[in-house]
Amino acid sequence: MKDMKLRNILLLLALGMLFACEPKVDDFTTTSGSADFSKYVAIGNSLTAGYADKELYKAGQEDSYPAILAYQFKAAGGGEFTQPLMFDEYGFGSRLLFDAAKPGPVPAAVIPDPRNFTSIAANGPFNNMGVPGAKSFHLVPGAESFSALNPYYARFAAQPGTSTVLEEAAAQNATFFTCWIGNNDVLGYTLAGGATDSITNPLIFQMAVGGVLQGMTANGAKGAIANIPDVTAIPFVQYMNTQVPYNGLVMNAEQAAGLNFAYDQFELYLASLGITWDYGFEFVEGANAFVVSDEEVPLPPPFNVRQMVLGELFLLTLPTDSLPMGMGSVDPSGDQIVPWGIPNQYVLLSSELSEISQATTAYNGIIETLAGQFDLALVDMNEKFATIANEGVEIDGILFTSDFITGNSFSLDGVHMTTQGYSVAANYFIEAINAKYNSGIRTVSPRLYPGIYYYQ
Repeated sequence: MKDMKLRNILLLLALGMLFACEPKVDDFTTTSGSADFSKYVAIGNSLTAGYADKELYKAGQEDSYPAILAYQFKAAGGGEFTQPLMFDEYGFGSRLLFDAAKPGPVPAAVIPDPRNFTSIAANGPFNNMGVPGAKSFHLVPGAESFSALNPYYARFAAQPGTSTVLEEAAAQNATFFTCWIGNNDVLGYTLAGGATDSITNPLIFQMAVGGVLQGMTANGAKGAIANIPDVTAIPFVQYMNTQVPYNGLVMNAEQAAGLNFAYDQFELYLASLGITWDYGFEFVEGANAFVVSDEEVPLPPPFNVRQMVLGELFLLTLPTDSLPMGMGSVDPSGDQIVPWGIPNQYVLLSSELSEISQATTAYNGIIETLAGQFDLALVDMNEKFATIANEGVEIDGILFTSDFITGNSFSLDGVHMTTQGYSVAANYFIEAINAKYNSGIRTVSPRLYPGIYYYQ
């Protein structure tokens, strides 16, 4: 009898422990709070469109951060969300894939579907008004020609040549919107090494973004606006410097002496032209800084060169096969040896980095002010992506860093995100929206979305 009682007691204890170890039911309640997600419209550039791997393609669009947000909004009363989808996975034909045999990015080399180049405006209006290549002032009245000149917008613009992104977005009478614009206002200059393009004047930026927000909130809509991450922290700017240091010109004593003699001769040649100049550097045995072209050096090309300094950055486009041929020191291929500075389009010089930093700071200050003025949720992408770049962020067992290819955040072009990266950006939007509007929108797991696409 005692054994029976003991067994019963042990059974009750075991059952008690079983139920005690049972996972708790998720009591998260999805709610819209003070926001209304019934009609959601996204406005922005390539980041909003879902651009990745150097192209806009269907799968990337389907997993764009606005598409992710729209899906999460549905549980809180969100409506349908349409996008100007491409017809295949190659868009206009520039897409990159990862070739493990190389290893590295390779062109997909697939002929795109001709339908990608035809207008799909009849299927609109579209909730995702993200346009690859758009700068802030391309969205507002005065930029009607943008809808005819930009091929990504031309394919879905209601009236190419006369309509604007803002007009089409505002006409949808959204109850909620997101805006992420401004990266291209400084990114184009960055990717070109400051050699082409220009940085948008902050006053123009303020008027443009202010105009966008005024247009989108005219009906009382609520929304969220994101600021601009540091564009010099992306793999396109950072990766090559992990492979080629600024002082990667390594020579023996004889080679260094030869270069010093060559630059002495350049100074004598300049003197024969009536130009007194001292390059002010000397090559030594061992590591030396590469020579770069610099427009601020007051000499005629190709003599307007100087040595790089610590902190200046090579871009992903640097033609490394030209370095052993003399690029970064002298060009011996002609009748006369001349300086061969690394061209500006492959490197960001100190002055250019300063201009980029100042513009980014100014833009983000403007965005913060406008977010307060229009009472919008502010998504601090600058801070979030700085953490990813500096420390890394682990989400559901995936480590997100800004490392090229292996960092999970950025796609094969080194500029735009992977779809896993876009899911992280969507979560940052959700966190800011929940905080501002007391809503309860669920974040998503990056594990639900793909990372780098591999070559087949």
